[in-house]
Amino acid sequence: MLFLLHPALLLLLGATLTFRALRRALCCLPLPAHVRADPLRTWRWHNLLVSFAHSIISGVWALLCVWQTPEMLVEIETAWSLSGYLLVCFSAGYFIHDTVDIVVSHQARASWEYLVHHVMAMGAFFSGIFWSSFVGGGVLTLLVEVSNIFLTIRMMMKINNAQDLLLYRVNKYVNLVMYFLFRLAPQGYLTHFFLRYADQRNLGTFLLSVLLMLDIMILIYFSRLLRSDFCPERVPSPKHKDKFLTE
Repeated sequence: MLFLLHPALLLLLGATLTFRALRRALCCLPLPAHVRADPLRTWRWHNLLVSFAHSIISGVWALLCVWQTPEMLVEIETAWSLSGYLLVCFSAGYFIHDTVDIVVSHQARASWEYLVHHVMAMGAFFSGIFWSSFVGGGVLTLLVEVSNIFLTIRMMMKINNAQDLLLYRVNKYVNLVMYFLFRLAPQGYLTHFFLRYADQRNLGTFLLSVLLMLDIMILIYFSRLLRSDFCPERVPSPKHKDKFLTE
């Protein structure tokens, strides 16, 4: 009963409903002709618009949290700030919304890797939300959203068949740099931390297992990114064109 009254549940519900309302509002925006002609691309476009908004807000927010509370870089388990806590709740609400959106839109089979990622991320975030542990780790994890800004731009341009534009060619190099700085580097730092100290900390074993699975997924995504943008002759065959993650 006490769990049901936990104020964090209200924050999670509020964040989830906020993203749901945002999606409804974004659906009112005009669509590119190529996207509008395909119902699947239309759903992907709206889904990515919400993801893009989340990445901008959370990425900038995470940078501000680290700037305001630099001890989060060292005291990953114990460092805490109200801003960081709200950020973790905000992003957990996004993952809840996106999971529901994928399932109710009947895209679970094509997007099962996203669902696995979301479940793992929410499991890790909940340790900070309900037990106030590893909030700093959650904030560092969300630095990845800076990289996701450029990754989402790339995906939206591919959905709109705009790979020939100069913006796409410039963005693919910026995206590669941001992938190293804000995805691979923070993930490697957190993995190193948990490998050294996980056995001494509460929830450490669980969070380490989640982190290692995310490491594997991130490396797989990185290999796909390199094949798609820098080895175009090796892109996935047309029979996989409807799979969400191959875009």
